Amino acid sequence: MDIDLIFKIAGTGIIVAVLNLVLKRAEREEQAMLTTLAGLIVVLVVIVNEIGELFETIKSVFGLW
Repeated sequence: MDIDLIFKIAGTGIIVAVLNLVLKRAEREEQAMLTTLAGLIVVLVVIVNEIGELFETIKSVFGLW
């Protein structure tokens, strides 16, 4: 596992948290929720790609398929 992955996820979380806080202070609850949802989707896409790479590595190591 690469340390860059942890930094990407943490950076996305920090940015989303700040945007969420700013939008809630500006009484933009709906945009704050959509920003949080978008951040969650971005992190999930990154994680799914990493899991896909993990499975490809496992298949090549054990000679599956």
